Amino acid sequence: MDVMLLAGTRPEAVKLAPLAMALAAHPVLRPVLVHSGQHQGMVEQALEPFGLTPDVWLDVPPRVTGGQAELVAGLLPALDETLRRHTPAALVVQGDTTTTLAGALAAFWLGVPVVHLEAGLRTHDLTAPFPEEGARQMVTRLASLHLAPTLGAAAALREEGVARQQIAVTGNTVVDAVLEIAARDLPARDTALALLEMELAEAGERLVLVTSHRRESWGEPLERTLAAVQLIVAEHPDVQVLFPAHPNPQVRTQVETALGGLPRVTVTDPLEYPDLVRALRLASLVLTDSGGIQEEAPTFGTPVVVLREVTERTEALQAGCAWLAGTNTEQIADTAARVLRGELTPAQVGNPYGEGNAAILAVAAIEELLRVRATTPAPAT
Repeated sequence: MDVMLLAGTRPEAVKLAPLAMALAAHPVLRPVLVHSGQHQGMVEQALEPFGLTPDVWLDVPPRVTGGQAELVAGLLPALDETLRRHTPAALVVQGDTTTTLAGALAAFWLGVPVVHLEAGLRTHDLTAPFPEEGARQMVTRLASLHLAPTLGAAAALREEGVARQQIAVTGNTVVDAVLEIAARDLPARDTALALLEMELAEAGERLVLVTSHRRESWGEPLERTLAAVQLIVAEHPDVQVLFPAHPNPQVRTQVETALGGLPRVTVTDPLEYPDLVRALRLASLVLTDSGGIQEEAPTFGTPVVVLREVTERTEALQAGCAWLAGTNTEQIADTAARVLRGELTPAQVGNPYGEGNAAILAVAAIEELLRVRATTPAPAT
């Protein structure tokens, strides 16, 4: 019985990988990984460390404008054809991307049950994050099974009228992923990261990892964040900054204009997932607008300053693992300074997003949805 897993971006692929591996070990259910083509090359790169490759690539026309309407217009016919050809028992979509929304629509129209992985995240503000908040709210209306990462996410779903029996609290599969990769302790593949790691060890310096990729962060908000990075470097001579920059040419140019040539700042291309995990383990502090990093960093006790006005990952804030700073230059620099001085320290409470068994719990919920039971072989005599 095929369960189709749809990925179009790197974070989707990372969070679907543990579920794909758990399904591959199931005696009845079989994962079929589908690459939507939203981010060419990135999905394959994210799956590779887990020993996975897409089973299906959607035949989507090349994008010209890069707009959401163009992407959806290309995805829907390709998804419709793929679902009709493979007739899966269910389609798993992850999070809140355009791929997620298009997949849920196509499956719903064909009567294929939609399983929403990482369901129930909410800011209740359709403009922040945009367009993700709208996408995940719309997917909720279409899904048959909601795999909520936390009790708070499950409560948000129930408040919106989702039946309790359609919700399973699993934890977040990104914790499964980060633990899987961290256990391998792979050396850095990125040359700049490898050199930086040696410099940190030789000089006894600290690493500050910075990422900013969300669309609403581009332009002026990113400019304020980059000014804060300049302040942090100037005020903390024992700090090295690593900034894996978004591949968008405008964003990359903005980052390199502000930070290029600045001593103790390294700007790289986006890191492969094992290198990102390694950087998270090395870092004394992370500044980020990434949802995934807010969920991953607590595994290593790495403090996070969130570069957003609001976050749907409130559990990290409540657990004392992260602090909200927005994109105000002074607030970012001040919060970072307090962490680096030891005035703010992450609570040692473990990761509020799970213990690494989310994929197993998700498979159990999918079994219930599809009325499938794993058959356990009789013990040998």
